[in-house]
Amino acid sequence: MSTQRIYLVGAGVIARSHAAAIQRLPDPEQVMLAVTDPNPQAMAAFVREYPQARVFEDAQTMLAEAADENDIVIISAPPFAHEELTCAALATGRHVLCEKPLALNQEQARHMLAVAHAYHRLLGCCSVRCLNWPPAEEARRLLQKQALGQLYHVRFLNLEQRNRPGIEFQPQTNWFLDQARSGGGTLMDRAPYEFTVLNDLLQPRRVEVLNAWLANPATALHLPPQTIVDVEQHAGATLRYTLVDGSNVIMNYERASGTHSEEQSMIEFTGVNGSLRWSWPLSRGRATLTHTYDRDGASESRIIAFPPPAAEALRFGEKPLVYFYQRIHNQPSAAVVNEQALFNFSCIRAIYDCATSGLAQVVEKQSLS
Repeated sequence: MSTQRIYLVGAGVIARSHAAAIQRLPDPEQVMLAVTDPNPQAMAAFVREYPQARVFEDAQTMLAEAADENDIVIISAPPFAHEELTCAALATGRHVLCEKPLALNQEQARHMLAVAHAYHRLLGCCSVRCLNWPPAEEARRLLQKQALGQLYHVRFLNLEQRNRPGIEFQPQTNWFLDQARSGGGTLMDRAPYEFTVLNDLLQPRRVEVLNAWLANPATALHLPPQTIVDVEQHAGATLRYTLVDGSNVIMNYERASGTHSEEQSMIEFTGVNGSLRWSWPLSRGRATLTHTYDRDGASESRIIAFPPPAAEALRFGEKPLVYFYQRIHNQPSAAVVNEQALFNFSCIRAIYDCATSGLAQVVEKQSLS
């Protein structure tokens, strides 16, 4: 097997999870890893863990060598740097796997996709970490069997009382709280996973955000002086999904990383013949799916329990690289790339645009290439 070259732009916690995922590739001994990060402490910590990595002072120097057909660049920098770094890497003739959120806004994301097309490279997003969760895959099977009949309503509810990026989660990383650097709050950080799963199950050709709201519930904060805090921690929207068969499904979506509401996690798909209900994969508790239907005029529910993941199953942090590797090597893959990556991201940005403008927003899926 030829050498697979992987270039990491960023050497922090997320970058180290990508480096660890190399062991799940078919021939990890044949992977040549390179890394760069302007933070010397992050670089030192990375090299201690991965001493075989080639170290470069900046991305431009690292990517100056001639590109191979299957080179992968992983952008593990904060969102405000995604567009510039991604486009520069694509322009060297390499495929790029970008951390979520894909960009700060739709304009940046569209530009990134245009550059990917111009250089005939793949642009992937790391928002795939929650795909292939057993309850969701069972839901897919039942939906394909038409077990629910005509689908008409989806509820997505994922409320955490105190898990705010930059505060309780990775409290040393204050850029999460600064909209100019993060693009937004809980939606930008967590919704990429959620809309990747929802859109993967529903396969919409059009999504309309009919109304939306953003809030930042007040709590005591213990942050360094002059920390900018201008992002939402609780958000919701009503969306209309138009499916490939032309039918419409209304979705009520709500998520929070900080709220005074009760902690809850539920995904529910409802059709004329039944409903399916399960919890978000990062919530606590066993993996189960509840199928509710009518039996002789009475409501009946069947609970399907799933065993813990097998030891060989891909873990949360391993999926982005493994799926992207599979895609560029023309293998069956759950990778989210190009137009699908833009579409998923645009659904999230449309919630922001609707909430701030008060006007409904429409996201149309482009033909995939």
